[in-house]
Amino acid sequence: MPQSLALIYVHWVFSTKNRHPYFKNPTPRSELHSILGGKAKSLGCNPIIVGGVEDHVHLLTTLSRTKQVSEFVKEIKTGSTEWIKRNLEISGFHWQSGYGAFSVSHSQLEAVKQYIANQEIWHQKLSFQDEFRSLLIKHQVDFDERYVWD
Repeated sequence: MPQSLALIYVHWVFSTKNRHPYFKNPTPRSELHSILGGKAKSLGCNPIIVGGVEDHVHLLTTLSRTKQVSEFVKEIKTGSTEWIKRNLEISGFHWQSGYGAFSVSHSQLEAVKQYIANQEIWHQKLSFQDEFRSLLIKHQVDFDERYVWD
């Protein structure tokens, strides 16, 4: 085959360091989501939806066939951290060091989009830790609870 073709959907999840609620205000949170989507697009990874609440974000994007998972996360966190420190004037801001990256089948796109769009509702009854733990279990990711949180 003379060309390489791929369409990979990824649901990304990461939180602020120690799950600090930096984004309680919906306006800067919305701006952050736009920045994250724009950064994903600049990396060749089409943003489908970006959402989250005061202490973490969810992104549903494609993954470029030339981009590594760890490279994408590093670049999106670095770019958004610079924007947060400069534009929201949060000098001590940091994302947690880890992240979750979960593959999404085409048939589940709408369900994941709705899930991300309804983060405010989900988190009225579910903590970030419980949510992330359930995603790990659902996707059958082996994990050690001692090393998931920072």
